Amino acid sequence: MTSELPGSGRHGPRWRALLETRWQARLRELTELSLAYHVAIAAVPADAGSRFGAGPEAQVLLRRTVTARRKLADVEEALGRLAAGEFGRCEQCGAQIPDGLLAAAPEIRYCARCDGEPSWVRSPAGRAAR
Repeated sequence: MTSELPGSGRHGPRWRALLETRWQARLRELTELSLAYHVAIAAVPADAGSRFGAGPEAQVLLRRTVTARRKLADVEEALGRLAAGEFGRCEQCGAQIPDGLLAAAPEIRYCARCDGEPSWVRSPAGRAAR
């Protein structure tokens, strides 16, 4: 028997608030990186050739922007799992992910055991190929 407070379960407002705060931070990071990337691209002289080869600073900013977008999508997917009642369960084995781990990384999809498996083992295609 657990002694959870009302609203503190896997579907409670605690997790929604945590995910929404994380979403706002990820969106802010993505916006700042996107703007910095566009400033770096605009600083390249028009005769410098392709804008995609605009230099190492722009390339680093682009990589960081892509990573930030993926992190934002991960949080959005976690919000979807929360709404569907699937938040806090491993997508591979269905085990509950510990609250401490969820508090640190609420967008996590796998328990520690499954997260340690190679991705091809977790993927549906990998399981079918066995």
